[in-house]
Amino acid sequence: MGMSMVAAAQVPEAPKDVNGVVDNTPDSIAQAMTARPVPGSSRVGTNPVLFLIGNSTMRTGTLGNGNNGQWGWGYYAHNYFDPTKITVENQALGGMSSRTFYNQLWQPIKQAIRPGDWVIISIGHNDNGPYDEGRARASIPGVGDDSLQVVIKETGVHETVYTYGGYMRRYIRDVRQQGGNPILMSLTPRNAYDEQGRIVRKPHTQWLMQVAAEEGVPFVDLNELSGRKLDRYGAWKTSYHFFLDKIHTSRFGAMMNAQSAAEGLMASHNPALRPLQAMMRGVVPASYEVDRTGGKPVVFITGDSTVKNEDKETDGMWGWGSQAGTVFDERRISIVNAAMAGRSCRSYLNEGRWDKVYNSLQPGDFVLIQFGHNDISVIDKPKYRGAIATATDTCHVYKLDTGHYEVVYSFGWYLKKFIQDVREKGATPILVSLTPRNEWTDGKIERRNDSYGKWYRQVAEETGVELVDLHNIAADLLDKKCGSKARAQKYYKRDHTHTSLLGAKTNAQCVAKGLRDNHSVLANYLKKK
Repeated sequence: MGMSMVAAAQVPEAPKDVNGVVDNTPDSIAQAMTARPVPGSSRVGTNPVLFLIGNSTMRTGTLGNGNNGQWGWGYYAHNYFDPTKITVENQALGGMSSRTFYNQLWQPIKQAIRPGDWVIISIGHNDNGPYDEGRARASIPGVGDDSLQVVIKETGVHETVYTYGGYMRRYIRDVRQQGGNPILMSLTPRNAYDEQGRIVRKPHTQWLMQVAAEEGVPFVDLNELSGRKLDRYGAWKTSYHFFLDKIHTSRFGAMMNAQSAAEGLMASHNPALRPLQAMMRGVVPASYEVDRTGGKPVVFITGDSTVKNEDKETDGMWGWGSQAGTVFDERRISIVNAAMAGRSCRSYLNEGRWDKVYNSLQPGDFVLIQFGHNDISVIDKPKYRGAIATATDTCHVYKLDTGHYEVVYSFGWYLKKFIQDVREKGATPILVSLTPRNEWTDGKIERRNDSYGKWYRQVAEETGVELVDLHNIAADLLDKKCGSKARAQKYYKRDHTHTSLLGAKTNAQCVAKGLRDNHSVLANYLKKK
């Protein structure tokens, strides 16, 4: 039998499942237990532990290892805490509601809590559907003292169901009984927009704020912090912060939510959080210190070893970014050569180098984006820098030989991401095609216009971004001046790709020529001829 009609009439109807995702994790809790840490097992000596309580937005899938291209933000939370002072345990499990987590998983965690520990409770996406059948995971909406007696249809088990706020108060009470410090945190946003074109904010936020205020518990509005970022990102960028559906995050989304959670904790003025804040690190994103004297804009140059190399011995290898000062007027614009040898779009992004540029951008800045020499290579083995060889948006989940999983995108996709990021900051992106290699056929230097050249042009056409075709401008010059590999060798050093000081200066001049030919706004900052 189900719940009584009398009882049912006294509480709101359970919310519908707007996520529309079938999460089978609760069917395989035994397997999931092999992936979740034993509660308290991460503790180092007498150091505190930060326990994370949540659902699949915090730990995605049964194993939580990204093998389906989805990641929960709990995977990245430890990056913001000093491991010599505190450890982070992601105790979340997909498919759980505040009710089912409390009933099925909470007790061992509660028993592991020691005085001085911390517990972040951010759960509620699954508090929906029937009260008394199927997943039977709904809590009563709101924060009241209502309760409901149900009999689970499939098992005959009797259960008292409480409000969402009621479960939160139970977590808080239990944490405090153990001497721990509870923190309520609102939910991650979904990829869903309201009638004003803003990311939908979850109603749980107001309920959590009310419980936090009544109980004297710190509250962090993760829903708002991340929602505000997604609003700024726009639809295309928001879409790749999710994977496969509208609720579960990609690596990008998980990292963004972890950053938002850390920012919210660090920005809180609640004195109860000061001990935890003292154990945090890396919350302020890395950025470049740049000279903006007199309101000067900055031109950031990104790329590989053809842009930044050893750049020191006269007879050594040089990247053209080192010679940017020979063509740009540094009295009117600052130059940051942010390139790094050996990098592709993918590895430059994965290592956080792109984020450092992104975090440094201000309206009016420029970013020159030049990759290609390292991009179409092995994807799943060191140096983990290969991209899918097309300009068309596409991606695939690869298992790397490290055993880890990564969603790898196309060469064109990475370029589009960089372009969109720059525009989001009010700066101007400019694509620069890759430098030509010293390979010759029939008196003409090699051109890669059927691969990289084609991909650069396709991205430029699709995005409307400016393209400086350094590849062909430099190739035209070398065809005209040299006519052979031997005569062009003075522009190169050690191999057919890396340039000498002369080659670097020449490529910088070719970039300047491309900017002038384009009537680029950036050309206004070149030295007068």
